[in-house]
Amino acid sequence: MLGKTAGGLYWMFRFLERSENTARLLEAGFRMALTRSSDAESEWKSVVTTSGTRFGYTKKYDRYSDTLVMDWLLRDPDNPSSVMEATRSARENARLVRTALTTEVWESVNDNWMSLRDLLANPITTVDLPAALAVIRKQSALVRGALYGTMLRNDIYDFARIGTFIERADNTARIIDVKYYTLLPSAASVGSSLDNVQWEMILRSVSAHRCFRWLDEQDMTATAIAEFLIFDKRLPRSLAFCLKQTTENLRYLEQEYATRHPCHDMADKLARRLKTLTIDAVFEQGLHEVIAEFIRDNNILGSKIEEDFRFNG
Repeated sequence: MLGKTAGGLYWMFRFLERSENTARLLEAGFRMALTRSSDAESEWKSVVTTSGTRFGYTKKYDRYSDTLVMDWLLRDPDNPSSVMEATRSARENARLVRTALTTEVWESVNDNWMSLRDLLANPITTVDLPAALAVIRKQSALVRGALYGTMLRNDIYDFARIGTFIERADNTARIIDVKYYTLLPSAASVGSSLDNVQWEMILRSVSAHRCFRWLDEQDMTATAIAEFLIFDKRLPRSLAFCLKQTTENLRYLEQEYATRHPCHDMADKLARRLKTLTIDAVFEQGLHEVIAEFIRDNNILGSKIEEDFRFNG
């Protein structure tokens, strides 16, 4: 496959995942803001910081509020990671690789763009935010359904899935980080009812609340939830699941092309490192520190995949 096509597929699905993930991050911040009655500006600042777009935000705005942050993350054209701009970029990449996509996938991506363009034509209010986020998640699910149901399991599919899981791993890690490191009021709150409520909201933000309760309804604690989100390979948004899928699809490409690249070794190394960790070790080292390291290494892996397969984002 030409590097241009591989890159178009990889970035198309990274941007599609980013669109949904930005909405989920906003939902996490919004839900947790509901449990706090003071210092709202710091709460919204933490959401922007965790999204990785604080530099761009501060160039445009000098304060943080629910209205400004919501608009920045959902529809601001100056934010390339906003839901609207990520959706636009996904559609542009889909146009470039349209001949590699089934009709159903192309139509679902195009419909996603048109639906969100209409939805986000005007600023979203806090009252309308939950409904708007639900639409964004639904449209993303429709694209995934078209991909799962109609695409051949070949190198085209592998590049699409690698883009999805590199981006999703980054998002889950950032959502964990915005909760524990930034939004928790103080160390004294760890293990409190407020702490547990916020962790429960994190589960809801990654569509994992019911799954967690199926497995261990009684253990709604920070340790149990963090372990679930980091290590449980049954959860489609856990760090372990995302890394497993990335390594598997890279392995399929190795078999397809009969070539092993440095990114294969890097992905295997990350998977082994995560496998040797325990939740006790994570909290002993510091959850923020472990998550920050994961985010860094996951981003390096994404860049190495681009380099090895000769395409650029």
